[in-house]
Amino acid sequence: MLIEQPPSIFRWLYPQAIWRMNPNEKSIYLTFDDGPIPEITPWVLDLLDTYHIKATFFVVGDNVKKHPAEFQMIVERGHCVGNHTYNHLKGFEHNTATYMANVEKVEEYFTTNLFRPPHGHMGLSQYNALKKSYKIIMWDLVTRDYSKHLDGKQVLENIKKYSRNGSIITFHDSIKAQKNIEYALPLSIEWLLEQGYEFKTFSE
Repeated sequence: MLIEQPPSIFRWLYPQAIWRMNPNEKSIYLTFDDGPIPEITPWVLDLLDTYHIKATFFVVGDNVKKHPAEFQMIVERGHCVGNHTYNHLKGFEHNTATYMANVEKVEEYFTTNLFRPPHGHMGLSQYNALKKSYKIIMWDLVTRDYSKHLDGKQVLENIKKYSRNGSIITFHDSIKAQKNIEYALPLSIEWLLEQGYEFKTFSE
């Protein structure tokens, strides 16, 4: 649970970051990290179209450079996009100047006021710099679809166990997560709809 649903002390570290939306609304915010990737992002987009769902994609700048067609698909289909750094940097491994330069490099390809730190961590000075320009979106539930220790059924169980009103749910449109997301995402959407959840983005 410490991974799937961050405890209060983690949320306390970054008090102005957004971990969960309105707990009084029966809504879910689907997010996808680490794309765009040709092998999986178009499949995710087609699935979301099937259910008329909009989501938020936190994209890696270098992947946008390598796969501009897939990035354009995200935008043209009406989804939100957020900055996930240019090279998927771990905040704790870089000084603030290097980290912020990598964040800002993404703006050569698109602009957004949404940011999510790779691996969910930032140094305090990085956090203070980021919050001046970005709405920092964390998560209420990370599915762990990327884990080689979980299968698709276990990812689905994480959705069923931890989803709640206002949950920001993180999947990954990445090769590492492909097998699990292809199993769990459609079934997760079906289950969330059956529970009466409405899907929203951060533009709503």
